[in-house]
Amino acid sequence: MSWVSSIHGGCVHPRRVRVLSEHFARLIPPESSVLDVGCGDGQLAAQIERRRPDLKFKGLDVLLRPNPGIPVTPFDGSTIPFASLSFDVVMFADVLHHTPDPTVLLREAARVARRCIVIKDHLLKGALAASTLRFMDRVGNKRHGVALPYNYWRHDQWMAAFNQLKLEVRQWHEKLGLYPFPANVLFDRSLHFIAELSLSQ
Repeated sequence: MSWVSSIHGGCVHPRRVRVLSEHFARLIPPESSVLDVGCGDGQLAAQIERRRPDLKFKGLDVLLRPNPGIPVTPFDGSTIPFASLSFDVVMFADVLHHTPDPTVLLREAARVARRCIVIKDHLLKGALAASTLRFMDRVGNKRHGVALPYNYWRHDQWMAAFNQLKLEVRQWHEKLGLYPFPANVLFDRSLHFIAELSLSQ
């Protein structure tokens, strides 16, 4: 799979970062401090900052990569090491499906955020969704040592978690355009969403 990983790193990842930075830049409220949980190499946050110089990012990750695009603090993967209401926005970009229970980090995000939570993640929806998502996960993350529990949720599971934590969906989008044609036919479909969640403080 090394050649597939090379293609992903050289072509797919840069496009993903660019497209997601456009989506997140439209969702995040003005003049916000943003905590990017599971920020990886920090390149996504760095691109959002370039598009939105009114925003200020800090990163959080269990694996520290060399030369990240933003300042990154290590954490244990479940407890956010900041006081309540420390940031305006908490952001997750393809992070929650790497956890055994996404509600754990969502609850922590609701504690730490003052204004909203923004999420990009996967939807278990349609034929061959699980196998397609597993393939994408392996290609994009295995070489970095990222945990791969393949914990993909259906739409109703996401909604139940949001309701449990009193998080209201303010915006929800599934047409993200992450992949060029013809790869989008297989890998875009209805497998992705981005959302802004309001808080009940």
